[in-house]
Amino acid sequence: MKKVKSALYSRLPWERMLKIHEKIKTGGWPNCVQMAAEMEVGLRTVKRDLDFMRDRLRMPIEYDNRQHGFYYTKLVDNLPSTPMTEAEIFAMLVAHKAIAQYHGTPFERPLQMAFRKMAGMLDREERYSLENLLEALSFRPFAPEDTDLRIFQTITRALQSKRALRFKYRNLGSKAEQERLTHPYHLACIDNQWYLFAFDVRRQGMRTFSLSRLTDPELTGEHYKMPKDFDPDEYLSGSLNVFKGHEDFEVVIEFDSWATDLVRGRQWHASQVFEELPEGGSRMKMRLNSVEKIERRIRNWGVHATVLGPPQLVERIAETTEKLAKRYQGARTVAI
Repeated sequence: MKKVKSALYSRLPWERMLKIHEKIKTGGWPNCVQMAAEMEVGLRTVKRDLDFMRDRLRMPIEYDNRQHGFYYTKLVDNLPSTPMTEAEIFAMLVAHKAIAQYHGTPFERPLQMAFRKMAGMLDREERYSLENLLEALSFRPFAPEDTDLRIFQTITRALQSKRALRFKYRNLGSKAEQERLTHPYHLACIDNQWYLFAFDVRRQGMRTFSLSRLTDPELTGEHYKMPKDFDPDEYLSGSLNVFKGHEDFEVVIEFDSWATDLVRGRQWHASQVFEELPEGGSRMKMRLNSVEKIERRIRNWGVHATVLGPPQLVERIAETTEKLAKRYQGARTVAI
């Protein structure tokens, strides 16, 4: 039991400082030895916490030699918010600019309100730093998804309460909707699109649902238990984006020098291996359980990317290229 308590305090310095604050506030004249013993940490840890409270939080802490303990020289009701570092202020800036991804969507207003609430906790110096940095960074998202806020809130309530969720869903490319009864496991935003990972009760298997094709969500009275071993990262470990297959492909792509300058330093997949080639190009390898999504991405690179494997992917690229060539055969370029 002692080890658990000690580990807790060592991991949460803010919790320790709250404890120290309460001890001093009540007028008990606590000293370092007493507090270190009670929180089961070392004397140096308590002294560092006190130094931080006095120097960084500017709290009026003094030591009384006659009482052999610490006290406040003036009234202190609450522990002030911790000063932010430059890195944390920059993170706040990134968060503010990232809201641009949801401009014009139902998410924009609650995100702006949350940011203003966090910014209101900054002191004058921190606000000045943040305002000076606001012009230094911007986001230009491509086609952010317009997900209805009511749908999002209903799904999050299902996730929090572990209640089954019924909704209508339209498969990709289909016009007809089907009713689904699911146990929601996880909600994720991937490439500016929201997806729900859920267990489909009637199909008895995991499915991935795009919120843009999901309508009329409704909470049911049925409660469920989520498997303890479910891990969204593991669930998508062999997938690119959210397209999940059941095979194992080694994808090999070569890029010319022009494309290499653009893909260098970018992480497409966790299994990715990037190799620079002597002539200025590059070769990328990764292991995927489906080739559907990577095919689309490769087509975006046109003649600057060449697929070396697997054969299934090479064949898909060749077939698509042949169809496009036939479609535009005989077309004339019209000058505008």
